[in-house]
Amino acid sequence: MKFSQNGLYIESYCKCANCGTLIYEASAEDQKAQKLQDGKTYCSAWCVDWKNQRDARHAAAAAVKAATT
Repeated sequence: MKFSQNGLYIESYCKCANCGTLIYEASAEDQKAQKLQDGKTYCSAWCVDWKNQRDARHAAAAAVKAATT
């Protein structure tokens, strides 16, 4: 896929599963920051933590809703 007017190409189009940030082919330091969980790629540990906390909030809300009905 052509990425810009200067002729650069990207081999794969990979986005963070949480925030949608485009993840470029990166240096070794940047690759350490990328996280894989459940077969999905995240741009940082922060996105993984946020996703896990969101899932916990949704599960708690579903439990409260089930208990009240």
